[in-house]
Amino acid sequence: MRYSLRPHPACAPAPIAAVEAELARRGGHLHLAFRVSGASALKTPPTTAPARRDGLWRTTCFEAFIRPEAGAAYYEFNFAPSGDWAAYRFDGCRRGMADADVSAPRIDWRIDGRLGLLTVRLDLEALSPSPSARLGLSAVLESMAGEKSFWALAHPADKPDFHRADGFIARLPFESGA
Repeated sequence: MRYSLRPHPACAPAPIAAVEAELARRGGHLHLAFRVSGASALKTPPTTAPARRDGLWRTTCFEAFIRPEAGAAYYEFNFAPSGDWAAYRFDGCRRGMADADVSAPRIDWRIDGRLGLLTVRLDLEALSPSPSARLGLSAVLESMAGEKSFWALAHPADKPDFHRADGFIARLPFESGA
């Protein structure tokens, strides 16, 4: 499944031209690919040994919000081009935040000219997603000049807020090869 992310209207998207996300489910894993047109102008953290870290959203970071079943509870995953990651579980919109007990995702970042590609392999076993699972995809993109743009499948508020359930508009693939 392929999706186009949109910049929040309150934030200038320059120098980013487009952000697309593709997802597939293979066995117990979700495979994500974020494509960024204009990525050569992005500020990205240096590549280090991948580790679980908080605060990744303060600079270039890609995110997946997964509501594994009907209800208010959801997970937030952050993926940095450096290979760092974070995972949290919430009881409801920004309520009851706790570190999620999940396996480390596999993250790869590449730039070829102006096109950036971040791929992620995420183990879904701890989430036990149902056929009603919903997904929100987003990105915080920081330019070399320090300007940030906020990209998502939907922007249901005046200010960027990726935690809103009405922004979880994609379906998590239940089975896939697509």
